[in-house]
Amino acid sequence: MRWQEGCTDSGRLFREIQERGYRGSSRSVRRWLEPMRSAESPTPKRSEAPTVGQVTGWLTRHPDSLSSGQQLRLKRILADCPELADLRGHIAAFAAMMKNLDGRLLPRWMKAPQGSELPPLRGFARSLSKDLDAVTAGLTQPYSSGMVEGHVNRVKYLKRQGMDGPTSTSCGAAFCSHREPITHGHPEMLIRAVQNDR
Repeated sequence: MRWQEGCTDSGRLFREIQERGYRGSSRSVRRWLEPMRSAESPTPKRSEAPTVGQVTGWLTRHPDSLSSGQQLRLKRILADCPELADLRGHIAAFAAMMKNLDGRLLPRWMKAPQGSELPPLRGFARSLSKDLDAVTAGLTQPYSSGMVEGHVNRVKYLKRQGMDGPTSTSCGAAFCSHREPITHGHPEMLIRAVQNDR
């Protein structure tokens, strides 16, 4: 409840519930809140520290896709941790290379982390040099193997299902929407189909 989170402003609460479809008056909201005001005032809820996954997501997503709250929390984190602020700059430069298909800038990008205080970033940059031509082509060419990888993953999934034996769940979700699942009542058909794909 918003009151327990520390939001005690009746006007703000009225606007929030009005956005959700409340048709009553602000006076009704104030009257409903009066007993709560006479009771002990709520302690504002402390915001929990974000998880590593959340911060990673905020660093790697486009800044425009973050909510204002996420942007504010990330700004505070970056102010407290200059290493993460440095990392964010490297991530943004790499993302710009990917978006603009500017693989020719990769050698320059790989040199930038060498002076960084982030050993994992330096290691990542070194690992790119092991197959520099392929990485540069991947950052330059407009082609993607995403669809092929999706089909490979689906075939691997089907093979695992066949090797582990039939399961009680329907395997229909594993197939593309334009194909009819072959396992309705016939698990041996799936096993034969998977063996034919090998």
